[in-house]
Amino acid sequence: MADAQSQWDFGEMFPEEPPREVLTVSDLTTRVKRELEKRIGQIWVEGEITNLRRQSSGHMYFSLKDARTQLTCVLFRGVRGVQRELMEDGQKVVLQGDLTVYEARGQYQLIVRAVELQGVGALQIKFEKLKAKLQAEGLFDPNRKRALPRVTQRIGVVTSLSGAALQDVLHVIRRRQPALRIVLADSRVQGQGAEIEIAKGIARLNRWAECEPLDLIMVTRGGGSLEDLWAFNEETLARAIAASAVPVVSAVGHEIDFTISDFTADYRAATPSAAAEIITAGAVALGDTLQTTRGRLERIVASHCSQQKERVGALAHRLGRCHPRRRLQEQMQRVDELHDDLLRAAQTLWKHKERRWHELAERLLRVRPELAVARQRGQLTQLRARLQELPVQLVKHTSRRIKGLSDQLRLLGPENVLARGYSITQDANTGEVLRTSKTVKTGQKLRTRLADGEVESTTG
Repeated sequence: MADAQSQWDFGEMFPEEPPREVLTVSDLTTRVKRELEKRIGQIWVEGEITNLRRQSSGHMYFSLKDARTQLTCVLFRGVRGVQRELMEDGQKVVLQGDLTVYEARGQYQLIVRAVELQGVGALQIKFEKLKAKLQAEGLFDPNRKRALPRVTQRIGVVTSLSGAALQDVLHVIRRRQPALRIVLADSRVQGQGAEIEIAKGIARLNRWAECEPLDLIMVTRGGGSLEDLWAFNEETLARAIAASAVPVVSAVGHEIDFTISDFTADYRAATPSAAAEIITAGAVALGDTLQTTRGRLERIVASHCSQQKERVGALAHRLGRCHPRRRLQEQMQRVDELHDDLLRAAQTLWKHKERRWHELAERLLRVRPELAVARQRGQLTQLRARLQELPVQLVKHTSRRIKGLSDQLRLLGPENVLARGYSITQDANTGEVLRTSKTVKTGQKLRTRLADGEVESTTG
């Protein structure tokens, strides 16, 4: 008989529990780490950088967040190809890395292997790559760049006709150099394909320059964001600028904005207005120089005219003293004085003779009036005849003397000397008479006076 079951034997009511697996925190963390690395592994994740810390060791620690949560990330020093200087708080990025668990803290994190910047950051990377490429090709070499003309007369401008930059440029040019001719090439300066239109505008202006020369070409637009200015960072436009046969001035954005076109162009201006001032600086300086030179020339000419006027006056005074006409006038004046003296002498003699006649007549009347009267009448007749002849003879004598003096003056005068085959040579500019060949200079203009006219010549 089988043994009777005890009333206290509950059989399987309380079955035996299986053995439990109790893990340590470290074991659990390690298992989670393996599962994460096995099931997820390498991934791409996007977000915004926050809480960025740069360690002296070169490692970078930060969080990647979106609107709902955050992910701890680590970028170790040895990872290459990452532009660490461009990573900042608030920068949107796409990260490639290995999802794992940091066992010391038991938190999952991303070990970053690659970083791609989004938005402006991505454009900045593209900018730096293109800049390095073109620089390596020598497009930025200062020796390749051409100097701008000192004075411009005709320029080409590539920009949007509706843009504010064009109005700024035109305002400065109208104020500083209104005569400057401008050839406009309308082009979009923003948006997809704008760089191609700008490049075509440069090419059109180069073709224009083959018929009507252009001093330079200005590529310009106003300020804006990096995206707005991106057309000027495209390789197509950079190579069009480098290939231009006409010097190119780049005036894009504000003073703080730098584009690839700025580095490629022959000259970079901080703003469109600054470019217009630089282009017109030569004309403004030339105008100032011309004004200054004009004032100097006016003063020099006035001074020279004053000196020459004084010299001519002195020469005229000297000529007046030694001119034959002056000597002839003096002789004529002398003749007039002698004529007056003769008349006075004749009158005095007549009065004296008349007085003497009266005295004799009185004596005759007292002695023999008839004889005395007859004798005195005869004497009187003779005296009257002599007296009448005396002025005539005196005049004839004086006339002969004047004629002799005139003949002498005529013989001594320059006209008679010239008639004998001589000539008088003077400096054509100053009128100074040349007395010796030592004073003659090469290229000096001379005036030679002959008997029948004057001849001008230049010394060899």
